[in-house]
Amino acid sequence: MGFTIGGIREKRSGSRRRVRTTECTAVAEYTGLWGWDVVPGARAAAGRCSCGDPSCTAPGAHPLSFAGPVPAGAGLDVATKAWSEYPGATILLPVGRSFDVIEVAEAAGRRALVRLERMGLPLGPVCATPTGRARFFVAPGAAAELPQLLYRMGWDDADLDLHCLGPGTHVTAPPSDLGGLGPVRWLRPPTLDTAGAPPQARLLLGTLAYICHRTHF
Repeated sequence: MGFTIGGIREKRSGSRRRVRTTECTAVAEYTGLWGWDVVPGARAAAGRCSCGDPSCTAPGAHPLSFAGPVPAGAGLDVATKAWSEYPGATILLPVGRSFDVIEVAEAAGRRALVRLERMGLPLGPVCATPTGRARFFVAPGAAAELPQLLYRMGWDDADLDLHCLGPGTHVTAPPSDLGGLGPVRWLRPPTLDTAGAPPQARLLLGTLAYICHRTHF
């Protein structure tokens, strides 16, 4: 079962095949190499979502209601076969299973990333969105722990542009497009060490909160 985006069709079939091959390879990498589930997602073009709902609140950034996940462990053949059923789907990663996500402004995220690397702190994957956000992958449970962690660090009363995504949410993964605005890209790609064991949020949160506070003011 496939879908099209508002009747828009690619003019160059060769380009379309290359995109599909790239996406299938990426899906297989996420499932087979990094051990993450992948969910086919809607796309958006000209502000319209491929789900067909004119009042969609997350155009091009939500799972397809009729599509099942490609499970962790699926290899290239399985991933390619599964993804061929949903041509044009975006690659979504379910949050709360293998990781939670701390999201900040991209400028703050880049500054924090440099500082964290200099401090030698453990880091997981980090991606940037075309909407100007940086997303730090951390150990599951961070979303539930965030208020208490900020309280313990003295940042609970600060006006921080810092949010945590947890179970029930999804993030668009590279190289997919987010909401018709452009591709998501890695600032720090996953590795065999970090994909299955991202760092605890408390190890990064102090630096992220400090940089967000400094950037805001």
